[in-house]
Amino acid sequence: MNKILVIEDDSDLLEGLLFMLETEGYRAFGAGTIKRGMELIKERDPDLILLDCNLPDGSGYELCGRVREFSQIPMLMLTARETEMDEIKALELGVDDFMRKPFSLSVLRARLRNLLKRREKQNKVSSNGVVVDKDSCKVHKGGKEVSLSAMEYKLLTYLLENRGQVLAKEQILERIWDSEGRFVDDNTVSVNIRRLRMKIEDDPDHPAYIKTVHGLGYLWREIP
Repeated sequence: MNKILVIEDDSDLLEGLLFMLETEGYRAFGAGTIKRGMELIKERDPDLILLDCNLPDGSGYELCGRVREFSQIPMLMLTARETEMDEIKALELGVDDFMRKPFSLSVLRARLRNLLKRREKQNKVSSNGVVVDKDSCKVHKGGKEVSLSAMEYKLLTYLLENRGQVLAKEQILERIWDSEGRFVDDNTVSVNIRRLRMKIEDDPDHPAYIKTVHGLGYLWREIP
């Protein structure tokens, strides 16, 4: 069940939107300020944010900018403003869609569905028959689930998201391990690459996907 956060200071409109969303089968919750909205984003990790442009403690633009510093949660902004510049500003800040008040609930429903479908596609990364589902944190190869440790999962995801690019050992250490303040030695990356090859490659001794680029690092090779 998708979770939708509505940030709207008009209590009647907020209540109506929450009722509509729950009727549609979503898990909906609301906030009337930026402060409370940010708290709920961090506490409940919504799948989509529906936000008003004008809020008591700031603007939807401000909230969008702050969210985009750490997340790509889809956002749809509602506004009573009429100018084209407002829409351009919202889109440049990272808002995914924009609707002017008053709006049609039927159109809003359709736009929400489209944003959520787009998010589902973005949360799956695949190559060479290997599929990473970032929502469920599961990995499948050839339709069968592959059991990975948390670090192997993060390493595979990082390689797939940057397929075709050489990733230096230092880049991988910084992204996967140092970001969590873990103490690691020089062999950490190579050991985990080996373990990952054992689970992903058809022939781990002659890897076809996770290639070593001597003197540089590793890359995920996408086979046509």
